[in-house]
Amino acid sequence: MNHTASRMIIVSAPSGAGKTTIVKHLLSTFPQLAFSVSATSRKMREGEKDGREYYFLTSDEFRLMIEQQKLLEWQEVYPGSYYGTPVSEVERMISGHRYPVFDVDVVGGLNIKKLYGDAALAVFIRPPSYEILEKRLRLRATDSEESLQKRLDKVKWELTFEQHFDRVIVNDKLEDALQQAEMLIREFLGLA
Repeated sequence: MNHTASRMIIVSAPSGAGKTTIVKHLLSTFPQLAFSVSATSRKMREGEKDGREYYFLTSDEFRLMIEQQKLLEWQEVYPGSYYGTPVSEVERMISGHRYPVFDVDVVGGLNIKKLYGDAALAVFIRPPSYEILEKRLRLRATDSEESLQKRLDKVKWELTFEQHFDRVIVNDKLEDALQQAEMLIREFLGLA
């Protein structure tokens, strides 16, 4: 696989920090960007559509993609729950002369950054505090208490990776975070 690409943007954050909201805003603001749809073995949630939010695969299908080296990066986030970036997604966007935007977890983001170096801008979205993030996740009400606890433990761990990213945006006031993200993209793509 050829890892020379034009520019790409990686947006990573612990669950509930607002990365998806920020990514959607960037995609609607910059027509040069294209969303990289990740693959997952988790079950589809209500309102989600295969090929839009994720490519939903069985664990066996996901493991086959790993074996066939059809993923740019991947990880088993929770036992039996895989997430990854299909190589075909990146190739599709680059061949369409668009800049890929990755909405990925912290480890996935750093793995992509390692592959592409300075061609990739790695942005970490940080919540104003762990307590505020916990409150956001509880308000979401998409997890059982046990599942929520696992997610919160992972959040604490992911927050320790902040210094490995090129830039950090604290998502305290959403409007400020969106403005900061826009500024970073303009600067990185030379659109100032």
